[in-house]
Amino acid sequence: EDEQIVAEIMRRRFFPDLVTHKTWEGFHFAGHEIRITEATDCYGAVVWPSALVLCYFLETNSKQYNLVDKTVIEIGAGTGLVSIVASLLGALVTATDLPELLGNLQHNVLQNTKLKSKHQPCVKELSWGVDLEKNFPRSSCHFDYIMAADVVYYHPFLDELLLTFDHLCKKDTVILWAMKFRLEKENRFVDRFQTLFDLEMISNFPSLNIALYKAMRKGMMKA
Repeated sequence: EDEQIVAEIMRRRFFPDLVTHKTWEGFHFAGHEIRITEATDCYGAVVWPSALVLCYFLETNSKQYNLVDKTVIEIGAGTGLVSIVASLLGALVTATDLPELLGNLQHNVLQNTKLKSKHQPCVKELSWGVDLEKNFPRSSCHFDYIMAADVVYYHPFLDELLLTFDHLCKKDTVILWAMKFRLEKENRFVDRFQTLFDLEMISNFPSLNIALYKAMRKGMMKA
């Protein structure tokens, strides 16, 4: 079953028939053809398999996780694929990443959602742990969903990542987080994450070494 679903997920990706001056990949999600411009000079400008897993989940579970008119923030949006799919499914999306990635992110989001989405997504800078209250004040920023794909990998900002999850997550916020396990450091982050949040694995793909989690603040999952 794992291999069949993974094969279906990977079939959503396609490549241009002709070589063009811009490198791009194509995807089929939410009833649309999505073209993503990539850059190979940084991690954040490449579509990783965890993003495909999360997009497939959003599409195939759109009744249980109805995104229409819901507020969604994606952290570490990279090329923007998850944000684009959430927007095409009706959400009011804020796609965030580091300042050097915002140009490509804005291009992809605009190209794939203009005149196609109910709400035009917003692209905004978010450096984990930096100026969180200034840029995303708790009193006025409420997100129904926080989405993240492959934000935990070998980098020195895991403390800041956890702080960012903590700041953005209200009592009723649902976190949907796809993660590829590579090193023991990822496991340790999951342990720390669970000191603040209840965590439930909702999909698992051993052949990709990727798990998809749902999380909420402690005590709120059952409520």
